[in-house]
Amino acid sequence: MEKLLSHAERFKLINRHRKERDRRVCDRIKAVLLYDKGYSYSEIADILLLDDATIGRHINEYLNSAKLHTANGGSESKLDAQQQVALVSHLQAMTYLYVKDICAYVKQTYGIVFSVSGMTDWLKRVGFRYKKPHGVPAKADAKAQQAFIADYQRLKAKDELIYFVDSVHPQHQTQLNYGWIMSGERKAIAMTGCQKRLHVTGAINLQGHRFIYQCNDKVNSDSFQQFLMLLHHKHKTPLHIILDNARWHKTAEVTALAAKLQITLHYLPPYSPNLNPIERLWKVLHEQVTSNHFYEKFADFRRATQTFLTTIGRKKLLLRQRITDHFQTLIPLNFAS
Repeated sequence: MEKLLSHAERFKLINRHRKERDRRVCDRIKAVLLYDKGYSYSEIADILLLDDATIGRHINEYLNSAKLHTANGGSESKLDAQQQVALVSHLQAMTYLYVKDICAYVKQTYGIVFSVSGMTDWLKRVGFRYKKPHGVPAKADAKAQQAFIADYQRLKAKDELIYFVDSVHPQHQTQLNYGWIMSGERKAIAMTGCQKRLHVTGAINLQGHRFIYQCNDKVNSDSFQQFLMLLHHKHKTPLHIILDNARWHKTAEVTALAAKLQITLHYLPPYSPNLNPIERLWKVLHEQVTSNHFYEKFADFRRATQTFLTTIGRKKLLLRQRITDHFQTLIPLNFAS
């Protein structure tokens, strides 16, 4: 059989196949290459698990117009350049849950009809991906955050002992989260009805990533005073603590004990969890203990949490990678709902 492709054309198609991520485009390329080698439509269909008609269409479209892309080009040309810019701006300001709602908006605004698959292709082409938005406290004060960061850098330059402190209250309840699940499978994870919580106060020092924690029956002024005494016992030297504005952190008893123990308290700006690196440690805790994990008994949940707390301090590489003071300022206006 006479070859349809030149050596250069075959090389170009093979090279594109190696780089192509769209499986449909890969199938088109393989169909053309196999046909050029003398395979029939039926043989190619068997190899690629497609039907004869689809193989014939792929090959004819390539031979007639060198077409390999799966989209027919209609969806991309439905919106002119100005409309595309306007739609991108709208989608950056408004977060839609379903593609069908974007199709409805485009139809109402521009009088242009998109299919769900066509709009999905367009969204991917212009850089959108389906993912969770990033939550930001609505009352976050950017200037106060920037002032704190400047103060922290001056404190850090003194080379004195600094701990970031916070409490966490993990709940005996399966927390569903993203995970890799077989395509087409609806995976079920057991849920617990128990609502018991653990109460943990922790502190982390970023120079060496030493982690100290205390489990409490509840978190209040008394338990926090016990934690200050624990920190003092561990070091017996003056130190600095950075913490949030929880009421039990600011009682007269707490401030008096801190002064007695030579512990200086530095309070974060309100609504600024981004400035407390130990929040990232609590995120790791939830990832490893509660996310997509089921514990039939509260004792099992408590044991798993205790294991995390007692071993995480030894995982220095993970702590250095995840728990840092590379602070970012939260600006609510940068995030639209």
